[in-house]
Order: sequence, then C-alpha cells, then structure tokens
Amino acid sequence: MNHLDEIFRDHPQPAAFARAYLDYVIRVIGAIDVNEIAAFARVLLDARERDARIYFIGNGGSAATASHFANDVAIGCRSWQKPFRAMSLTDNVSILTAVGNDYGYEEIFVVQLKTLMQRGDVVVAISASGNSPNVLKAVEYANANGAITVALTGFDGGKLRRLAQSAVHVPTSKGEYGPVEDIHMVFDHLIGAFLMHVCAAEPARTLSAI
Repeated sequence: MNHLDEIFRDHPQPAAFARAYLDYVIRVIGAIDVNEIAAFARVLLDARERDARIYFIGNGGSAATASHFANDVAIGCRSWQKPFRAMSLTDNVSILTAVGNDYGYEEIFVVQLKTLMQRGDVVVAISASGNSPNVLKAVEYANANGAITVALTGFDGGKLRRLAQSAVHVPTSKGEYGPVEDIHMVFDHLIGAFLMHVCAAEPARTLSAI
C-alpha cells in the first residue's frame, strides 16, 4: 500500500484527506537534496552562456510539465539579449503522431533529437517512474551524441536516474504519481524564479562593475 492509499483509508473525508495529502507532500519535499536542484540550475545557466538548446521531454502529466518548464525557462525568464533557448518536444501533435505512426511510440523523442540536437545541448527528461521507454531511448541517444542529460524522477528513480548524467529525485513509494508531479512543478517554479532573478540582476551587476 502506498502513502496515498493509507491517507484515504485513514482520512476519507475531503478536508482531512486534503490536510494529510499536503502534509505528505511537505514531508517529501523535505527529503529532497537541494544540491541536485542547484546542479540543475547551473546546467541551464551554462547552456544559456553557450547558446545551447534545452529540450524537455516526458509522457502524460510529465509531458505537461515539460511544456510548462519550457515556457517558464524560455519566456518567463524575460532574457531577450541572452535567452534560454528552451523548447518542449511534447507539443507538436503532427510530429508526435507522425513519428508514433511511422516508427513507433518509443521513437517520438529520439527522432526529434536526431533532427534538432547538437553536441553540447541539454536534454531534460521528466518521468515519475523513470522507466518510460521513449524517454530512456532519447537519453541514451543524447548521452551517446555529446549532449548533457538531466533527469527529474520519482519513486525509486527507475532506470532513468542511473542513465542520466545528473538527476533531481523525488523519493516516494511507487505509484505516487500525484505527489511526484506536484513536486516536479515546484521545481519548475523554483528554478524559473531563480533564473528570472539572475537575469534581472545582470544589468545592475554590469553597471556596478564599470
């Protein structure tokens, strides 16, 4: 039985369930290694400095997180002179269905990377289970072709946590998709806010250095 099953068993009324769910998410957040978040932020800042591309991938709820992350990093940071060149590979329905139909669903991300990715680009793979075949295949390709790979994982991290060059892990029991995806979105807004403030502070730093 995972924690969500236990929470509903012990707190079947809406308000009590909500309190227990939120308390559990808070406990999980407290177990996260902030150094992993810091390393992820540094990867994104380094990609910006090098004018490298950043690709976000994921399935289901993680596909939505990939879209949201790309928006908040590329647009939300409001850095136009030196942008974060971020995009989500989950957003073009024509490409996803064409590749899925012609090559198979496991190829939907790797085919796009073969078209778009260059050495030194960043691939951010988002997966609660860490075992999605299309995500694993994309990370294997990125690793073999000179990209920098970062995983956002949950549960025990699955194969993805070991395969990616670095990972930000949300430690939960298997099957707890909701809390993992909740916290992945916290990462999005946390990192987005940090990068936005870094970019906003740059002119002041430049002026003070003169």
